[in-house]
Amino acid sequence: MPDVIREALAQASDAPGYPLTAGTPRLRGAIRDWVTRWCGPASDAFGVLPTIGSKELVAWLPTLLGLGPGDTVVIPQVCYPTYEVGVQLAGATVVRADSLTSVGPARVRLVWINSPGNPTGRVLPPAHLRKVVDWARERGAIVASDECYLPLSWESEPVSILSVCDGVFDNVLAVHSLSKRSNLAGYRAGFVAGDPALVDELLQVRKHAGMIVPAPVQAAMIAALGDEVHVEQQRRRYRERRVALRAAFERAGFTVEHSEAGLYLWLTRDEDSWATADWLAERGILAAPGAFYGPAGERHVRVALTVTDERVEAAAARL
Repeated sequence: MPDVIREALAQASDAPGYPLTAGTPRLRGAIRDWVTRWCGPASDAFGVLPTIGSKELVAWLPTLLGLGPGDTVVIPQVCYPTYEVGVQLAGATVVRADSLTSVGPARVRLVWINSPGNPTGRVLPPAHLRKVVDWARERGAIVASDECYLPLSWESEPVSILSVCDGVFDNVLAVHSLSKRSNLAGYRAGFVAGDPALVDELLQVRKHAGMIVPAPVQAAMIAALGDEVHVEQQRRRYRERRVALRAAFERAGFTVEHSEAGLYLWLTRDEDSWATADWLAERGILAAPGAFYGPAGERHVRVALTVTDERVEAAAARL
Protein backbone atom coordinates (compact mmCIF):
# COMPACT_ATOMS: atom_id res chain seq x y z
CA MET A 1 0.00 0.00 0.00
CA PRO A 2 1.34 3.48 -0.83
CA ASP A 3 2.31 5.29 2.38
CA VAL A 4 0.53 8.51 1.38
CA ILE A 5 -2.79 6.64 1.25
CA ARG A 6 -2.27 4.68 4.46
CA GLU A 7 -1.44 7.88 6.32
CA ALA A 8 -4.58 9.60 5.05
CA LEU A 9 -6.70 6.64 6.16
CA ALA A 10 -5.12 6.59 9.62
CA GLN A 11 -5.50 10.32 10.16
CA ALA A 12 -9.21 10.08 9.33
CA SER A 13 -9.85 7.04 11.53
CA ASP A 14 -11.65 9.04 14.26
CA ALA A 15 -14.93 9.15 12.32
CA PRO A 16 -17.91 8.58 14.64
CA GLY A 17 -20.49 10.38 12.50
CA TYR A 18 -22.34 9.16 9.44
CA PRO A 19 -20.42 9.97 6.24
CA LEU A 20 -22.02 11.69 3.26
CA THR A 21 -23.27 9.34 0.54
CA ALA A 22 -22.36 12.06 -1.98
CA GLY A 23 -18.83 12.23 -0.58
CA THR A 24 -17.22 15.20 1.11
CA PRO A 25 -16.76 18.37 -0.96
CA ARG A 26 -13.01 17.64 -0.99
CA LEU A 27 -13.58 14.15 -2.34
CA ARG A 28 -16.00 15.32 -5.01
CA GLY A 29 -13.44 17.94 -6.03
CA ALA A 30 -10.65 15.33 -6.16
CA ILE A 31 -12.79 13.05 -8.34
CA ARG A 32 -13.73 15.91 -10.67
CA ASP A 33 -10.08 16.96 -11.00
CA TRP A 34 -9.02 13.38 -11.78
CA VAL A 35 -11.79 12.90 -14.35
CA THR A 36 -10.80 16.16 -16.03
CA ARG A 37 -7.15 15.07 -16.25
CA TRP A 38 -7.65 11.44 -17.26
CA CYS A 39 -10.99 11.22 -19.06
CA GLY A 40 -10.76 14.30 -21.26
CA PRO A 41 -14.35 15.57 -21.02
CA ALA A 42 -15.05 18.57 -23.26
CA SER A 43 -16.94 20.36 -20.47
CA ASP A 44 -17.30 20.28 -16.70
CA ALA A 45 -21.04 19.55 -16.86
CA PHE A 46 -20.65 16.04 -15.42
CA GLY A 47 -21.72 14.70 -12.04
CA VAL A 48 -19.62 12.49 -9.73
CA LEU A 49 -20.44 10.03 -6.97
CA PRO A 50 -18.16 7.80 -4.84
CA THR A 51 -18.99 4.10 -4.71
CA ILE A 52 -18.00 1.17 -2.49
CA GLY A 53 -15.58 -0.08 -5.12
CA SER A 54 -16.81 -0.47 -8.68
CA LYS A 55 -18.11 -4.04 -8.38
CA GLU A 56 -21.12 -3.15 -6.24
CA LEU A 57 -22.13 -0.48 -8.75
CA VAL A 58 -21.76 -2.91 -11.64
CA ALA A 59 -23.89 -5.48 -9.82
CA TRP A 60 -26.62 -3.10 -8.68
CA LEU A 61 -26.77 -0.48 -11.45
CA PRO A 62 -29.69 -2.09 -13.34
CA THR A 63 -31.68 -2.29 -10.09
CA LEU A 64 -30.75 1.24 -9.00
CA LEU A 65 -31.93 2.53 -12.38
CA GLY A 66 -35.27 0.77 -12.00
CA LEU A 67 -34.79 -1.88 -14.68
CA GLY A 68 -36.77 -5.10 -14.44
CA PRO A 69 -38.76 -7.68 -16.41
CA GLY A 70 -39.28 -6.64 -20.02
CA ASP A 71 -36.06 -4.59 -20.11
CA THR A 72 -32.93 -5.67 -21.98
CA VAL A 73 -29.31 -5.01 -21.03
CA VAL A 74 -26.54 -5.48 -23.58
CA ILE A 75 -23.17 -6.75 -22.34
CA PRO A 76 -19.99 -7.69 -24.26
CA GLN A 77 -19.63 -11.17 -25.76
CA VAL A 78 -16.71 -11.90 -23.43
CA CYS A 79 -16.79 -9.98 -20.16
CA TYR A 80 -16.67 -9.70 -16.40
CA PRO A 81 -19.40 -12.03 -15.03
CA THR A 82 -20.88 -9.38 -12.71
CA TYR A 83 -22.47 -7.55 -15.66
CA GLU A 84 -24.73 -10.54 -16.24
CA VAL A 85 -25.30 -11.11 -12.51
CA GLY A 86 -26.50 -7.52 -12.15
CA VAL A 87 -29.04 -8.03 -14.92
CA GLN A 88 -30.27 -11.21 -13.24
CA LEU A 89 -30.64 -9.42 -9.89
CA ALA A 90 -32.89 -6.87 -11.57
CA GLY A 91 -34.96 -9.53 -13.34
CA ALA A 92 -34.12 -8.05 -16.74
CA THR A 93 -32.93 -9.86 -19.89
CA VAL A 94 -29.30 -10.00 -20.94
CA VAL A 95 -28.02 -9.96 -24.53
CA ARG A 96 -24.36 -10.57 -25.35
CA ALA A 97 -23.34 -8.53 -28.38
CA ASP A 98 -20.18 -6.74 -29.49
CA SER A 99 -22.02 -5.34 -32.53
CA LEU A 100 -25.13 -3.39 -31.55
CA THR A 101 -26.58 -3.82 -35.04
CA SER A 102 -27.16 -7.48 -34.13
CA VAL A 103 -29.21 -6.72 -31.00
CA GLY A 104 -32.55 -6.64 -32.81
CA PRO A 105 -35.83 -5.04 -31.72
CA ALA A 106 -35.45 -5.65 -27.97
CA ARG A 107 -36.29 -2.84 -25.54
CA VAL A 108 -32.71 -1.97 -24.61
CA ARG A 109 -32.43 0.16 -21.50
CA LEU A 110 -28.73 -0.22 -20.67
CA VAL A 111 -25.55 -1.00 -22.62
CA TRP A 112 -22.38 -2.06 -20.79
CA ILE A 113 -18.99 -1.55 -22.43
CA ASN A 114 -15.57 -2.26 -20.92
CA SER A 115 -12.37 -0.77 -22.28
CA PRO A 116 -9.68 -1.78 -21.51
CA GLY A 117 -11.54 -5.05 -21.17
CA ASN A 118 -11.59 -7.79 -18.58
CA PRO A 119 -10.60 -10.53 -19.40
CA THR A 120 -9.29 -9.71 -22.87
CA GLY A 121 -7.35 -6.48 -22.39
CA ARG A 122 -9.02 -5.22 -25.57
CA VAL A 123 -9.09 -1.46 -26.16
CA LEU A 124 -12.05 0.08 -28.00
CA PRO A 125 -11.17 2.99 -30.33
CA PRO A 126 -12.87 6.39 -29.95
CA ALA A 127 -14.94 5.88 -33.12
CA HIS A 128 -16.45 2.71 -31.66
CA LEU A 129 -17.29 4.44 -28.39
CA ARG A 130 -18.98 7.29 -30.24
CA LYS A 131 -21.08 4.83 -32.27
CA VAL A 132 -22.24 3.15 -29.08
CA VAL A 133 -23.26 6.47 -27.55
CA ASP A 134 -25.11 7.53 -30.71
CA TRP A 135 -26.87 4.15 -31.01
CA ALA A 136 -27.99 4.22 -27.38
CA ARG A 137 -29.19 7.83 -27.44
CA GLU A 138 -31.35 7.14 -30.50
CA ARG A 139 -33.13 4.48 -28.44
CA GLY A 140 -33.21 6.26 -25.09
CA ALA A 141 -30.80 3.73 -23.57
CA ILE A 142 -28.04 4.41 -21.04
CA VAL A 143 -24.39 3.59 -21.75
CA ALA A 144 -22.32 2.49 -18.76
CA SER A 145 -18.61 2.33 -19.50
CA ASP A 146 -16.46 0.32 -17.08
CA GLU A 147 -13.09 2.06 -17.27
CA CYS A 148 -11.32 0.74 -14.19
CA TYR A 149 -8.22 -0.26 -16.21
CA LEU A 150 -7.93 3.07 -18.04
CA PRO A 151 -4.58 4.07 -16.44
CA LEU A 152 -2.94 0.74 -17.38
CA SER A 153 -2.08 0.99 -21.08
CA TRP A 154 0.70 -1.03 -22.72
CA GLU A 155 0.32 -1.26 -26.51
CA SER A 156 -2.75 0.88 -27.16
CA GLU A 157 -3.97 4.10 -25.55
CA PRO A 158 -7.52 3.73 -24.18
CA VAL A 159 -9.90 6.68 -23.94
CA SER A 160 -12.88 7.38 -21.71
CA ILE A 161 -16.46 7.39 -22.94
CA LEU A 162 -16.62 10.91 -21.50
CA SER A 163 -14.16 12.13 -24.14
CA VAL A 164 -16.43 11.31 -27.11
CA CYS A 165 -19.60 13.06 -25.91
CA ASP A 166 -18.74 16.60 -27.07
CA GLY A 167 -19.30 17.85 -23.54
CA VAL A 168 -22.89 16.56 -23.35
CA PHE A 169 -23.16 13.59 -20.98
CA ASP A 170 -26.86 12.68 -21.25
CA ASN A 171 -27.40 8.95 -20.66
CA VAL A 172 -23.67 8.27 -20.26
CA LEU A 173 -21.89 6.97 -17.15
CA ALA A 174 -18.21 6.13 -16.64
CA VAL A 175 -17.33 3.73 -13.82
CA HIS A 176 -13.89 3.86 -12.21
CA SER A 177 -12.01 2.01 -9.50
CA LEU A 178 -8.96 2.78 -7.38
CA SER A 179 -8.29 -0.94 -6.86
CA LYS A 180 -6.08 -1.17 -9.94
CA ARG A 181 -4.31 2.19 -10.24
CA SER A 182 -3.68 2.54 -6.48
CA ASN A 183 -3.80 -1.03 -5.15
CA LEU A 184 -6.91 -0.15 -3.10
CA ALA A 185 -8.88 -3.36 -3.64
CA GLY A 186 -9.05 -3.92 0.12
CA TYR A 187 -10.39 -0.41 0.75
CA ARG A 188 -13.38 -0.73 -1.66
CA ALA A 189 -12.99 2.64 -3.34
CA GLY A 190 -14.50 3.67 -6.67
CA PHE A 191 -16.68 6.27 -8.30
CA VAL A 192 -19.03 6.98 -11.18
CA ALA A 193 -19.03 10.11 -13.36
CA GLY A 194 -21.24 11.35 -16.16
CA ASP A 195 -24.84 12.43 -16.71
CA PRO A 196 -25.57 14.66 -13.69
CA ALA A 197 -29.27 13.73 -13.68
CA LEU A 198 -28.45 10.00 -13.58
CA VAL A 199 -25.76 10.55 -10.95
CA ASP A 200 -28.30 12.42 -8.79
CA GLU A 201 -30.83 9.62 -9.28
CA LEU A 202 -28.25 7.09 -8.10
CA LEU A 203 -27.41 9.31 -5.12
CA GLN A 204 -31.04 9.54 -3.98
CA VAL A 205 -31.51 5.77 -4.05
CA ARG A 206 -28.12 4.98 -2.53
CA LYS A 207 -28.82 7.29 0.43
CA HIS A 208 -31.72 5.12 1.46
CA ALA A 209 -29.98 1.85 0.63
CA GLY A 210 -27.00 2.66 2.90
CA MET A 211 -24.51 2.47 0.02
CA ILE A 212 -22.04 4.87 1.66
CA VAL A 213 -18.25 4.97 1.36
CA PRO A 214 -16.79 5.07 4.92
CA ALA A 215 -15.30 8.44 5.90
CA PRO A 216 -11.72 7.15 6.36
CA VAL A 217 -11.85 5.56 2.91
CA GLN A 218 -13.08 8.85 1.46
CA ALA A 219 -10.00 10.53 2.93
CA ALA A 220 -7.79 7.81 1.47
CA MET A 221 -9.40 8.33 -1.94
CA ILE A 222 -8.55 12.04 -1.86
CA ALA A 223 -4.91 11.19 -1.21
CA ALA A 224 -4.86 8.51 -3.91
CA LEU A 225 -6.47 10.66 -6.60
CA GLY A 226 -4.08 13.52 -5.92
CA ASP A 227 -0.86 11.52 -6.23
CA GLU A 228 0.51 10.00 -9.45
CA VAL A 229 3.92 8.89 -8.13
CA HIS A 230 2.56 5.68 -6.62
CA VAL A 231 0.52 5.01 -9.78
CA GLU A 232 3.60 5.10 -11.97
CA GLN A 233 5.36 2.74 -9.56
CA GLN A 234 2.40 0.38 -9.78
CA ARG A 235 2.37 0.56 -13.58
CA ARG A 236 6.08 -0.26 -13.65
CA ARG A 237 5.49 -3.39 -11.54
CA TYR A 238 2.71 -4.57 -13.82
CA ARG A 239 4.72 -3.77 -16.96
CA GLU A 240 7.70 -5.84 -15.80
CA ARG A 241 5.47 -8.77 -14.81
CA ARG A 242 3.65 -8.59 -18.13
CA VAL A 243 6.88 -8.73 -20.14
CA ALA A 244 8.14 -11.75 -18.20
CA LEU A 245 4.89 -13.69 -18.32
CA ARG A 246 4.12 -12.96 -21.95
CA ALA A 247 7.54 -14.18 -23.07
CA ALA A 248 7.25 -17.34 -20.96
CA PHE A 249 3.77 -18.22 -22.26
CA GLU A 250 4.76 -17.60 -25.87
CA ARG A 251 7.82 -19.82 -25.47
CA ALA A 252 5.46 -22.49 -24.10
CA GLY A 253 3.36 -22.39 -27.28
CA PHE A 254 0.56 -20.03 -26.24
CA THR A 255 -0.85 -17.27 -28.44
CA VAL A 256 -1.57 -13.91 -26.79
CA GLU A 257 -4.63 -12.12 -28.18
CA HIS A 258 -5.64 -8.50 -27.47
CA SER A 259 -4.06 -7.80 -24.03
CA GLU A 260 -3.11 -4.26 -25.15
CA ALA A 261 -3.97 -2.79 -21.74
CA GLY A 262 -5.17 -3.75 -18.28
CA LEU A 263 -4.11 -6.43 -15.84
CA TYR A 264 -4.45 -9.63 -17.86
CA LEU A 265 -3.04 -11.76 -20.64
CA TRP A 266 -5.72 -13.41 -22.82
CA LEU A 267 -4.16 -16.66 -23.95
CA THR A 268 -5.07 -19.63 -26.11
CA ARG A 269 -3.68 -23.00 -27.17
CA ASP A 270 -6.74 -23.48 -29.40
CA GLU A 271 -8.32 -26.03 -27.07
CA ASP A 272 -11.08 -26.10 -24.49
CA SER A 273 -10.34 -23.56 -21.76
CA TRP A 274 -10.77 -26.16 -19.01
CA ALA A 275 -8.14 -28.38 -20.66
CA THR A 276 -5.72 -25.45 -20.74
CA ALA A 277 -6.49 -24.57 -17.11
CA ASP A 278 -5.87 -28.19 -16.15
CA TRP A 279 -2.54 -28.28 -18.03
CA LEU A 280 -1.44 -25.18 -16.16
CA ALA A 281 -2.70 -26.44 -12.79
CA GLU A 282 -0.56 -29.56 -13.18
CA ARG A 283 2.40 -27.16 -13.20
CA GLY A 284 1.17 -25.24 -10.17
CA ILE A 285 -0.07 -22.28 -12.22
CA LEU A 286 -3.60 -20.96 -11.73
CA ALA A 287 -5.48 -19.35 -14.60
CA ALA A 288 -9.16 -18.57 -15.11
CA PRO A 289 -10.89 -20.61 -17.84
CA GLY A 290 -12.26 -18.32 -20.53
CA ALA A 291 -15.63 -20.06 -20.20
CA PHE A 292 -16.14 -18.04 -17.00
CA TYR A 293 -16.52 -14.93 -19.16
CA GLY A 294 -19.01 -16.17 -21.75
CA PRO A 295 -19.34 -18.86 -24.43
CA ALA A 296 -17.11 -16.92 -26.83
CA GLY A 297 -14.20 -17.33 -24.39
CA GLU A 298 -14.26 -21.11 -24.26
CA ARG A 299 -10.88 -21.57 -26.00
CA HIS A 300 -8.93 -19.06 -23.92
CA VAL A 301 -7.65 -18.57 -20.38
CA ARG A 302 -7.06 -15.38 -18.43
CA VAL A 303 -3.75 -14.90 -16.62
CA ALA A 304 -3.51 -12.05 -14.10
CA LEU A 305 -0.49 -9.84 -13.43
CA THR A 306 -1.45 -9.35 -9.78
CA VAL A 307 0.70 -11.98 -8.05
CA THR A 308 4.06 -11.12 -6.49
CA ASP A 309 7.20 -10.79 -8.57
CA GLU A 310 8.51 -13.99 -6.99
CA ARG A 311 5.39 -15.90 -8.11
CA VAL A 312 5.74 -14.49 -11.63
CA GLU A 313 9.34 -15.74 -11.78
CA ALA A 314 8.24 -19.15 -10.49
CA ALA A 315 5.48 -19.44 -13.08
CA ALA A 316 7.84 -18.46 -15.90
CA ALA A 317 10.35 -21.10 -14.74
CA ARG A 318 7.66 -23.81 -14.59
CA LEU A 319 6.47 -22.98 -18.08
